[in-house]
Amino acid sequence: MDTREQILAQAEHLARSRGYDAFSYADLAERVGIRKASIHHHFAKKADLGQELMARYRERFLEALADVAKRKAKAGDRLAAYLDLYRAALSDGQTLCLCVAFSAGRDSLTEPTLVALDRCHRESLAWLETTLARGGEDGSIAGIVDPAPEAKAALALAEGAQLMARAAASLEPFDQAVSALRQRAG
Repeated sequence: MDTREQILAQAEHLARSRGYDAFSYADLAERVGIRKASIHHHFAKKADLGQELMARYRERFLEALADVAKRKAKAGDRLAAYLDLYRAALSDGQTLCLCVAFSAGRDSLTEPTLVALDRCHRESLAWLETTLARGGEDGSIAGIVDPAPEAKAALALAEGAQLMARAAASLEPFDQAVSALRQRAG
């Protein structure tokens, strides 16, 4: 892994575990084992780093959703896998997914990073809406009436459940919060 990738990996971990505002270039330099000037060489401003973090995370998340769609034929199984992605991002309640971490600290993010965050949310919602519509059609998700508002509710549930789990430093609140949605997915 080259220096740039090490910086991005460590910055993502810090943002997901502490929050975007709770780490500095000095923290990154110490973790990567380089000088702060080297970080500034790759990312002149923290805003540049934040934008790159969001772009990378969005790309990986969309790849994960595409993989779920390839591996899971039934929409109910896809929805369960979606929830599993959010659960896995918690690392036993020690971290949040980057979208949740950035949403919680949005006031310090620049406009381009907020646009990238919004784009990630919109794409996640589109994937969920398609999955829920398919679940209503194939019968693998119970009680689908209107996929659009249900997609918004599912995303809010997954992200809110992450916040509860992080606050408790435990997966249990997440599992409890999403259990009814999991049951609908068979």
